[in-house]
Amino acid sequence: MIRNIFSVSALTLLSRLFGFVRDLMFAAILGAGALADAFFVAFRIPNQFRAIFAEGAFSAAFVPGFAKVAAERGQNAALIFADRIFAFLILSQLVLLAVAFIFMPTVVGLMAPGFSEDPVRFPAAVELTRITFPYLALVSLVILVSGVLNAVGRFAAAAATQVILSLGIIGGLLLAQHFPTPAHAAAWGIIVAGILQFLLVSVDALRADVMVELRMPRVTPEVKRFWKTFVPATLGSAGTQIAVLADTVVASYLVAGSVSWLYYADRLNQLPIGVISIAVGTVLLSEMSRRVSAGDEPGARTAQLRAIELTLVFTLPAVAAFVIVPDILMKALFMRGAFTENDAIQSARALAAYGVGLAALVLIRPLTVTFHARGDTTTPVIAVAVAIAVNVALKFALMGPLGHVGLATATSVGAWINVTLLIVFARRKDLFTLDSRARSVLPQIAVAFAVLVLALVVGSTIMASLPGPGLNHKVALLILMVLGGLSYCAVLVLLFGKQFMADVRRLRRGIAG
Repeated sequence: MIRNIFSVSALTLLSRLFGFVRDLMFAAILGAGALADAFFVAFRIPNQFRAIFAEGAFSAAFVPGFAKVAAERGQNAALIFADRIFAFLILSQLVLLAVAFIFMPTVVGLMAPGFSEDPVRFPAAVELTRITFPYLALVSLVILVSGVLNAVGRFAAAAATQVILSLGIIGGLLLAQHFPTPAHAAAWGIIVAGILQFLLVSVDALRADVMVELRMPRVTPEVKRFWKTFVPATLGSAGTQIAVLADTVVASYLVAGSVSWLYYADRLNQLPIGVISIAVGTVLLSEMSRRVSAGDEPGARTAQLRAIELTLVFTLPAVAAFVIVPDILMKALFMRGAFTENDAIQSARALAAYGVGLAALVLIRPLTVTFHARGDTTTPVIAVAVAIAVNVALKFALMGPLGHVGLATATSVGAWINVTLLIVFARRKDLFTLDSRARSVLPQIAVAFAVLVLALVVGSTIMASLPGPGLNHKVALLILMVLGGLSYCAVLVLLFGKQFMADVRRLRRGIAG
């Protein structure tokens, strides 16, 4: 499991690095003006539908269902089950595409109502969303084939698809002179990327002899069970996306640039979420589903606890950086071209607010797997519903006094409520308890985090007190990365060195065996 997590994380990190290059190009070419706001809305709309119907809900219902059918009746029966779902997925996407194209102005008006009276942002957002929306159908097929690959223990091709998305947008921006605007170029790059993503996972599925086939839609007992878990999972995913949608809705009423400031802050915030949380959640869902289907409850619980420990070890450095030195991060990474110092400062304020809730955001995925692996997609919906209600209410309450920073703050508060409720519900169902190792390891991780925070506070304070203009932002960031990284790693080695080497030896023996 750990080997698969690192494999997925490495590919996700590569995709985030290309995504960072993409965002640098966005910042330099589009900046944070009206056209950038329109494009980010057009990019977010199909991504929101994807996250609701395809990625989150579909994976939660499909992977455990596939594992259950494979455990009970064999892989061939499981592949037939996947074929049935494939047919329903294509049908639903065709209907959704037709409706969306006809009513696109209404869709954009609902997603960004503040654009309605804007003579630049609204028509641009409608036009760009018509270009990007078919990506939803393409990525839905990608996620289905990826789900089959994950269920049979193949993760690399699915994880690599995000690299292709960033490359597609980068390619479009490089050819921007051939399009009406750079935003149009990026939008068409998204469509090309969707086609290439589907080809990539399809080739891997053909090699593994698990490629889905198009069959007539048919409601079988397995398909009924899928829909029974898919519907509440969709509600849970929709709840999470309502918070993201609320950011766009409320920010569209704020000063021009607010949508973009939140976008750039969220891009950094999504780095640990994508590289760590999603990678851990993807592998853990497959691992726990197989173990639960085989009756190995102790193994499933142990896998989850080790995954949570791993998640925290790699997430806490980002938490410290986002909260303590967000201004240095944003200025060093994005301040160039059309992205001004004021844009960097405003994005940094949002990043600090996101950072407060980052640890909770990355823990939501592995904690939700507790329920999804056992076919329970309803309980997480309750936690999400309560968290989103508080989140959205806070967004409207804080938009006045705090502006776009209030939206990020509300997201963090909602994340902590979500995590707390997931733990409470899991403990009530006797699905989550800390073992002796976790009770020892978690406080030690907290000690390493405290040392890291101290190093960043001291380092940034010294830099701020330097006479004259001070250090270049990129140099300052590099120094803080080295100082914080060495401090954090030194404490981890002191606390976990022997345990880590023992784990590596056991892992090697397992691989050799």
